[in-house]
Amino acid sequence: MEGLMSARINPNYAYCRRHQSPFIPSFTAQLAKKVYVSPIGMMKQPKPFNSVAASVQPLEASALGPLDNTLPSREVLEVWRNADAVCFDVDSTVCQDEGIDELAEFCGAGKAVAEWTARAMSGSVPFEEALAARLSLFNPSLSQVQDFLKRPPRISPGIDELVKKLKANNTDVYLISGGFRQMIDPVASILGIPPENIFANRLLFENSGEFLGFDTNEPTSRSGGKATAVQQIRKARGYKALVMIGDGATDLEARKPGGADLFICYAGIQLREAVAAKADWLVFNFKDLINSLD
Repeated sequence: MEGLMSARINPNYAYCRRHQSPFIPSFTAQLAKKVYVSPIGMMKQPKPFNSVAASVQPLEASALGPLDNTLPSREVLEVWRNADAVCFDVDSTVCQDEGIDELAEFCGAGKAVAEWTARAMSGSVPFEEALAARLSLFNPSLSQVQDFLKRPPRISPGIDELVKKLKANNTDVYLISGGFRQMIDPVASILGIPPENIFANRLLFENSGEFLGFDTNEPTSRSGGKATAVQQIRKARGYKALVMIGDGATDLEARKPGGADLFICYAGIQLREAVAAKADWLVFNFKDLINSLD
């Protein structure tokens, strides 16, 4: 379910597409209050704790309100910098758009589908119900999907640099999405993420190309699916420290026993306050995460 754009990006563009963040992200070298971090056992050899320099101050201090988790604690930074694996949501995180909304718009049902997406991302309806309802509004054919995919992915500013940085640190990178593999495969190719590190849904078609539905055997096709996928990854690979990054309620769900140790909410595209308030770390710019790895 990826939003699509050219690979060459204006760094400021991400903030003028949908909901514009009420303030620009940054954090200072201070330590925030302690936040919940689940026990992670032994990690890789810890890196020395360095202060992360602030870049841009919030436009309005009052805009922060209760969202004081833009300042990562020492414990949060330690887990982030020593993670064995990082799992990214795709829509409104790795990519700038909600892919199913863009596909629906392409097929002439954008507004109705976008309303369902907002409900699904807030956690107010079961994910599988919202997914089926949205697809039923426009029933995309195989030819429509193929035509839609002729447009290059709209990659979020900074994500390519962040993925390169993580891989240089020997941190495995995964894409975990309620979107569709047909749209995520090109994104993974751009970022150098292998197909086996993708957990996503798949659109199904008749031999004639007519829409059939989606594969309900994929864990991400239902509520709690991202948490299940993260747990499967961790069990299979034996990771000691794993981080989930995303913008929605389904991403937050991944932080549970046997799943992610840390949930970082990326709100550079969409700020979902109910989700952001529960994050271990709230960021609005991938540069913050990149700088903290130095």
